[in-house]
Amino acid sequence: MKLSVEEFRAWDNKRITLLGMSGVGKTRLAVMLRRNNWFHYSGDYRIGTRYLDEPILDNIKQQAMQVPFLRELLRSDSIHIINNITVDNLQPVSSFLGKLGNPERGGLGLREFKRRQSLHREAEIATMRDVPAFIRKAQEIYGYRHFINDAGGSVCELDDPQTLEILAEHTLMIYIKATEHDEQELIRRAGLAPKPLYYRAEFLDEQLEAYLREQGLDYVAQIEPDDFVRWMFPRLFYARIPRYERIAAEYGYTLSTEELWQVETEAEFLELIETSLARQA
Repeated sequence: MKLSVEEFRAWDNKRITLLGMSGVGKTRLAVMLRRNNWFHYSGDYRIGTRYLDEPILDNIKQQAMQVPFLRELLRSDSIHIINNITVDNLQPVSSFLGKLGNPERGGLGLREFKRRQSLHREAEIATMRDVPAFIRKAQEIYGYRHFINDAGGSVCELDDPQTLEILAEHTLMIYIKATEHDEQELIRRAGLAPKPLYYRAEFLDEQLEAYLREQGLDYVAQIEPDDFVRWMFPRLFYARIPRYERIAAEYGYTLSTEELWQVETEAEFLELIETSLARQA
């Protein structure tokens, strides 16, 4: 969706999709806006509660079955396991995605890791395609005036043009580009606390081969899971940037993290959007 400043200003029911790497400020902004009559659609929350709910629970149950005490309780239906996913706590989604490597260090084998990656991709596509339905629900059922789509950091890697076209048709797409300083800070933080990530299948195969060769390893089970994530994150980060930029150029607009960090109110956010529209007109 492309709009002039005047069209955006006159848009009674604003609908915006935020794109960018995890940590650039998408959720912080969305949480602030939901206090101002904006419906906060969290892509990761929808993935975990709708499309990966059963696989996540199966994974938790499989772990619980390895504990004799819990095994008997589960088999006799004496206990019930549920997810407690919230917009602010997406740990069950992250734990399901997992990390590649040595099973004794909590890692997954390559086949299982790729299976979960594939499930996540399918879930993210379905979640983004649900946006038009939730725009309607937000207004007709919940009475929200505006809609903010807090998209996951891997949307740029789905390689699904139809999903992007759906988002562009129904929302104004805003890419939050990290400044050079913020890029380094995101990479530093990722190294301190390595988190499970989604990788395109081709990218994973290419980088995995390079990692094994560089580390002198013969097979995946020798990989230290956290070390692999630390090694991968900068490469993933810089591989995603041109993908985000292509999406923004074709379908939307770009803001910088430096600009976004200065936003404290809804009015300041709307003013920043207008500035972006004007300079990219």
